[in-house]
Amino acid sequence: MWNSISAKRAKVAIVGLGYVGLPLAMAFVRKGFPVVGIDLDLSRIEKIRAGKSYLEDVSTAQVRQAVRRGRLEATETYDPLANSDVIIICVPTPLNRVKDPDLSHVLKATEAIRDHLQIGQLVILESTTYPGTTEEVVLPTLEHSGLKVGRDFFLCFSPERIDPGNKKFPLSKIPKVVGGITPVCTRLGVRVYQSVLEKVFPVSSARTAEMAKLLENTFRIVNIGLVNELAQVAGALGIDIWEAVRAASTKPFGFMPFYPGPGIGGHCIGIDPIYLSWKARLHGVDIHFIELARRINAEMPRFVVERAVYSLNARARKAVSRSKILVLGVSYKPEVADTRESPALEIIHGLQSLGAQVSYHDPYVPELKNDRFQLRSEALSRENLRKKDLVIVATNHSRTPYGLVAKHARMIFDTRNVAHPAFRSSKVVRL
Repeated sequence: MWNSISAKRAKVAIVGLGYVGLPLAMAFVRKGFPVVGIDLDLSRIEKIRAGKSYLEDVSTAQVRQAVRRGRLEATETYDPLANSDVIIICVPTPLNRVKDPDLSHVLKATEAIRDHLQIGQLVILESTTYPGTTEEVVLPTLEHSGLKVGRDFFLCFSPERIDPGNKKFPLSKIPKVVGGITPVCTRLGVRVYQSVLEKVFPVSSARTAEMAKLLENTFRIVNIGLVNELAQVAGALGIDIWEAVRAASTKPFGFMPFYPGPGIGGHCIGIDPIYLSWKARLHGVDIHFIELARRINAEMPRFVVERAVYSLNARARKAVSRSKILVLGVSYKPEVADTRESPALEIIHGLQSLGAQVSYHDPYVPELKNDRFQLRSEALSRENLRKKDLVIVATNHSRTPYGLVAKHARMIFDTRNVAHPAFRSSKVVRL
């Protein structure tokens, strides 16, 4: 195994080809490793086989070249696992209906690996989860095969740190944390990631690596919750919260800027810390900061709806039930098409429930489909903007023509502090 990794002959299997799995697969391909991607979503498999990408961070040209050279294969079956040297699990870890961790995807992948497990293989879990998952869930399942960890096979946890849409920090430049079940597992995991990434940081255990990932996102959810609550206070006091944050940021020590918005979305910040609070409760510990921050952030879409209703009444003398509202940006963050847990969806639903006629524009999301509404992105034009009573900026995309919006919209609710001179006009309402 050690020699095959150094010579880049080790066969790598990636289970789950989403926002984490596909970029990781391409990172191994670029360094010369043969990679097979496994996903139960047939549309993803068909696109990869056709040499097409479905993610912003991976170009179609890259996928096409990898497939043509025989470096990247894609399949919906688990059969290639038996011939792989390194198996990396990158499947979703959502919450269930009662907001408890849902490890069903991890369990299914682990059971499939167990059924194909061979002596000498390295298995790595990257899916974000609570501390103890690798040791308490994945390990017993794999050892049910009769093989022993640290002797017959190797097991690590290495948290994903993908930041979709971030050009400054692509996957290769983000340090990787690795924690194994045994010291040999850790060293082997470090060797694998050192082959494709610039920096790898080993820790003493898989539990520590699991905790590190949740610590990162808990830090963010708590601070975002704090600034979102302060934004509401600042608004009541007639203070521009963005200016206050900029002023505080001039302090060269003891402060890190976080910015308010209409809520939080995506998997990392909105879901991952709940895994930690769930695990803590099992041990009789309540993490009050996480629960409070989660509640504050979850209330932000409702706050935006309330401010929109108030602004329509106060400025336009118009009821929300008779208003036409355009939402700009429905992805949870700029420059991506990912709408998972996006606060914009809650804002749309809240306004529609009050009788408003709501539409949206997003250069990355041509269509929205869920159990509450089905909409298509509208084109931005002078005529369309003039028909709207209110435009709500929910995601600050660089591809959105904000000059056109500022010039022709009747009233704008800027929840993202768009850095455009025209947004300083009196018709702009701030968060």
